[in-house]
Amino acid sequence: MDSSTPLRIVVAKPGLDGHDRGAKVIARALRDAGIEVIYTGLHQSPAQIVDAAIQEDADAVGLSVLSGAHDTLFTSVLELLRERGAQDITVFGGGIIPEADIRVLKDRGVAEIFTPGTPMAEIVRWVRAALPGRL
Repeated sequence: MDSSTPLRIVVAKPGLDGHDRGAKVIARALRDAGIEVIYTGLHQSPAQIVDAAIQEDADAVGLSVLSGAHDTLFTSVLELLRERGAQDITVFGGGIIPEADIRVLKDRGVAEIFTPGTPMAEIVRWVRAALPGRL
């Protein structure tokens, strides 16, 4: 990674979930920490999210899912990244996700899951530690 360029993260709201306050708060916290953030907006398909991540040369994708469809949506994003040869893009996320499902998602390749109430500083610290080598 080129240490002279900032981290680039796509923050996305996949599926039909229309509640994006959390995603916007995360996007702002990351931006305030000097990370470039591309927020895709509501109702994005996994394919649209992967396209955006590749086009934007993103280091990571942060998914926010509150609808209960986290298993399907996170897995689809991971599979599409692999199919497109972009499995080096880190996937993390958050939302209302049961503890048992968090382990399954991590086993499939999701790097980290943040649940409601996680301090923004903790998320920023994790991003910097998980994606080292850039500003």
